[in-house]
Amino acid sequence: MMLFAAEIVILLIMLGFLCTVLKTEKVEKIRIDEESIVMEMNETVEENEVLKGYRNVALFGVDSREGSLGKGTRSDTIIVASINQDTGEVRLVSVFRDTYLNLGNDSYNKCNAAYAKGGPEQAITMLNKNLDLNITDYITVGFEGLIEVVDALGGVEIDVAENEINHLNNYQISMVGTTTDGTTFTAQEGKDYTAVTHAGRQTLNGLQATAYCRIRYVGNDFQRAQRQRDVLIAISEKAKKADISKLNDIANGVMENISTSLDISEILDVMKDIGKYSVVDNDGFPFEEYRTTGRVGGKGSCVIPMDLETNVVKLHDFLFHEENYEVSPEVKEFSRKVADDTGKYVNTAADEFAAKEGGGESEAG
Repeated sequence: MMLFAAEIVILLIMLGFLCTVLKTEKVEKIRIDEESIVMEMNETVEENEVLKGYRNVALFGVDSREGSLGKGTRSDTIIVASINQDTGEVRLVSVFRDTYLNLGNDSYNKCNAAYAKGGPEQAITMLNKNLDLNITDYITVGFEGLIEVVDALGGVEIDVAENEINHLNNYQISMVGTTTDGTTFTAQEGKDYTAVTHAGRQTLNGLQATAYCRIRYVGNDFQRAQRQRDVLIAISEKAKKADISKLNDIANGVMENISTSLDISEILDVMKDIGKYSVVDNDGFPFEEYRTTGRVGGKGSCVIPMDLETNVVKLHDFLFHEENYEVSPEVKEFSRKVADDTGKYVNTAADEFAAKEGGGESEAG
């Protein structure tokens, strides 16, 4: 059972780190070689003055029920969080986990394989090289913290569609176990499952919100990523109103499920201006008008950037307001390679991909 909704880590950047500082000894440290990451950046990135005005952080969500937050685990959630250091505006971009990209080592596959092969360091390098970015920091969160975070906040407001209800409830059952009366289920490990019974805007508890994020059967993988971002933003908005006690509960709930490169001084640096941070926009990469799907030989169903170079130009406009951005020579090379590798597969199995992502796997997927 995999979770695809761990983007709550942005909450820790923007709103929760005041408590985290007091509990830093519980956070797993996975050493990354920042100097090596910088050396691997594309040649034009270091001289890009626009990027220097932003703090870019990689956010990864993994299934860590066995306690592993490092390599060997695929990152089912990949988000770039870009913070404008002058205005405090935050923009989020989900990089779809099945996107066919350079893994940062000149091999090509679904991009979530980078984390499995080389942990956060290789995953950061993958993002930097394909997207012309300068990320050196990351936060990885295991899925078990999400329920505790939402419950500590007293739930989050989500607009649930009628055709999402059945799948939301089925995912709850798959996470907590079974029992009896059709509405409230006594769950394994002392948790309760309460069915969602009606559509519309409503408060979801931690288990319900987590299940909502996992829905694969209404729409496709792109819509699932949007649900994840919707929950993330709802958490952020609710946390702005939380008192120190609630934030402390959040920290307690997630510390053992987090790994980060940030140290205390960096955390405090983020915290000093925390009041001005606000998520102002979000999207997915590749962008809707510049992506397709297909079964790439030996790689399975992939999200394919129809033109990686064009997608990167739009990404820099979206995140940094860089109009007419000139991509690096490396991105131009990767773009050609992606096109060569995927050209004969584009749209050859788009319907099959949509079926798989929209309803071809088990409820526990």
